[in-house]
Amino acid sequence: MEGRKPVSVAGCKIFNIHCASGEYLTRMKTSNADYRLDASGLLCPEPVMLLHNKVREMSAGEVLLVIATDPSTQRDIPKFCTFLGHELMHQVVLEDEIYEYLIRKGAG
Repeated sequence: MEGRKPVSVAGCKIFNIHCASGEYLTRMKTSNADYRLDASGLLCPEPVMLLHNKVREMSAGEVLLVIATDPSTQRDIPKFCTFLGHELMHQVVLEDEIYEYLIRKGAG
């Protein structure tokens, strides 16, 4: 990684990371999250099951960073948030098929 450019998205600190290939990746600054859930290596339905359990432990308004490697999370996590009233603040796909999601727990 050659450099980082901060970007603001929905009140979150996001970084564009410039890679040697000349491409920019967007990566969330993890310090914005109250909690972190690493579901790397897990396959459907495990990431969403762990997400559901973690969100139950959180208070409304708290933010969770989810890291996953299962491509189905690109479909499942946004639907989870919509269905249960949580805010999907940001989602990004990084190199090596790593998916990151920033979720704010809803009031419900």
